[in-house]
Parts: sequence; structure tokens; C-alpha cells
Amino acid sequence: MTMYDAIVVGARCAGAPMAMLLARRGYRVLLVDRATFPSDTLSTHLIHPPGVAALDRWRLLGRVLATGCPPIERYTFDFGPFAISGRPHPVSGVATAYAPRRTVLDTVLVEAAAEAGAEVRVGFTVDEVLVENGAVTGIRGHDRSGRVVVERARVVVGADGRGSRVAKAVSPHQYDEKPRRQWAYYAYWSGLPTDGFETYNRPGRGWAAAPTNDGLTMLVVGWPAAEAQAYKADAAGNYLATLELAPEFADRVRQARRVTPFAGGSVRGWFRTPYGPGWVLVGDAGYNKDPITAQGIGDAFRDAESCAGALDAWLSGARSYDDALGAHHRDRDARVRSLYEFTAQLATLEPPPAEMQQLLGAVHGRQDAMDDFVSMVAGTLSPDEFFAPANLDQLMAPLAS
Repeated sequence: MTMYDAIVVGARCAGAPMAMLLARRGYRVLLVDRATFPSDTLSTHLIHPPGVAALDRWRLLGRVLATGCPPIERYTFDFGPFAISGRPHPVSGVATAYAPRRTVLDTVLVEAAAEAGAEVRVGFTVDEVLVENGAVTGIRGHDRSGRVVVERARVVVGADGRGSRVAKAVSPHQYDEKPRRQWAYYAYWSGLPTDGFETYNRPGRGWAAAPTNDGLTMLVVGWPAAEAQAYKADAAGNYLATLELAPEFADRVRQARRVTPFAGGSVRGWFRTPYGPGWVLVGDAGYNKDPITAQGIGDAFRDAESCAGALDAWLSGARSYDDALGAHHRDRDARVRSLYEFTAQLATLEPPPAEMQQLLGAVHGRQDAMDDFVSMVAGTLSPDEFFAPANLDQLMAPLAS
């Protein structure tokens, strides 16, 4: 029986980069997914500049651009009385976002993992995560022919999303949970022009649009989770009626054509301890939040890169397992904590408190301040920095004079 260094369960935005990065370091990696590629999956699509910079580091950005996915240079947040529009600050020289179809992006990532030397098995279902003496040792699963196989590894990586089979098997500690805050549906539209990434915030409602492959635009519309049943009762009618809260945008949509069914839902937020004896969790399997800030793909990329580095340190003998993975755990939580809380607040779709409305008014019209605000959502400026007392004093100073 082959002993792999790592078995990665799930071959999308966390698992495929994880397998690729480990294989590039010379490790023996098995990557499995019950899906075949290209295939679609629920997604917020947007890759903010930090994620684009990761694709560039991995020498994969050119492949994504070759699919014809258009660049997103500008972010706009329309609050009704005014809008905040700007460009994110660059990270590693990258200030551009992209919103590729997952049929395109995931295929690029899986192919890159295979080219790096990972063994890739698609259409493979994991039936059981094997645990011996309290440690995960491998998987039992079957391929499309029904043939049952058992595979062993030094570590099994759960990159299989919110409903992770690996996470269910190991029951990790879950903490800092957030309830479902909004229910969203999206569809693709033809003939719907956008000025980069556009978002609209109205009391109790929100939507966003981004250009994607094949001349299409992804348009997602959200309602509070408490109103989910009413929304679902007439998804198409309620989706379109919501857009009337911004008449100019609604006019644009009336000139466009919807080319796909609606897809969507709602998610809870959580952190999970991302490692234990013989197992680790990456991407949505280990940390998840509401999609309103579209951080999922970028988070998956960062998590995969960080965790691959930690596993390399352990597999090479440079650090102990607990030392390497413990540092990864601490770094992950510290890196995403403030944006996690900011996202949870935005996802309520409640009108901003009076203090926030005053702050947004102070930001409006000042390009440097607007660039800072969009950079916070784009992940190139921490909310801790934006909301630091010294920065708030500077932003509010013109109103006090």
C-alpha cells in the first residue's frame, strides 16, 4: 500500500492549491474530489487583490487571465444618498481584482496540482475517514466504477468545504460562531455593464455585481435571513423588486438578460481548531463567514499557503507537528479576526449606526479616504487600521472645523 505524505480531500480553492504547493516541495500527495472538472459550485466569485497576488506567486495568474476574465479596477459602495468609490491599495504590486467563473478557476487549480506532481482522482467519494488510536491515518472511498479503496497518509487534509466530511469525523472545537445573517440569490446576466465591482446598500437589502467570463455579470441580491421564507416564496420577483431601490441600476438590469437559474442560500460563521492528530482543516472547512465581503476565495488561498508551509516545516523535520500547526492556527485567527467581525456586522443588512453614517459621510468625496475604505473590504487594509482612533480622528477632523 502506498503511504502518502498527505491526502487532500476537496480539490477546489483550498485543496487544489494545498496539494500543488506540497507537491512542488517534493511531497507525495493524493488529491481527491467527488466532483469532476470543469464543474460549478456556489461562490461569491470575487478574488480580491491579495488572492490575485497569490495566483501571481504561484505562476497561475496568466492562465486565469487567458480565459478572458475581465479586470476589476474600481470598487463602488452605493449607500443611497451618496456612494464611496475607489481603488484598493496594492499588495505585492497587485491592485486589481477578478471574478472568474468557478468552472474556469477550479479547473486551472486542479490542473496545476496535477502538473506539480500530485496524484489527482476526481469523481472519487470519501466514505470514511480512518481513525486509529485517536489519530487519523487515511481514507476509505470509492471511484465512479464503485471500486472501494483504502489509502493511507501521514496527514489527511480536509479541504472539503462547510460540510466537511473530515471535520465531521474529527469533531474539532468550534468557536466564535455567528448566526445566519442574510439569504442571498445570484444569477448570471448578459448585457449588464458594470463599473468594476458595484455594491448597493439599502435598509434591509443589499446587492452586488461583478463582471465575469464570457461577457457575463454575476448579480447577487441579499435579504435578512429572518425574511428568507418570504424571499424564497418568489425568488425571481423579490430579487428584481429589490433592485428598484436603485432605479438607475434597475433600468440597466431591464436591458439585460438573465442566462442562468438562481442559486444561493445562507451560511453561519465559525472558527474551528484547524488541526489535530493526523488531520488539518483548510478553507471553509476550518473557518467560514458570511459571503457579503466576498473573502472566501482569498481566505482559502491564504489558508492553503500558510498550512502548506506549516506541514512542510513538520514533514521536513524542521519543527514539531504541534509547534508548526499551532503557529499556523494562531496566525490564521489573528489575520482574519477583525474582518470577520466587520463582515458579520455588514451581513445584518441593518442601516449603519449614526456614528458610522457620520464616518461614511466624512469619507465620501475624499479620494484617499475612499481608497482606504474600499481597501478594507478588498483585504489590503485591516479594519483595525481603518478604525484606529488616530485614523478616525483624521477622517472626522474636517467635520469638526
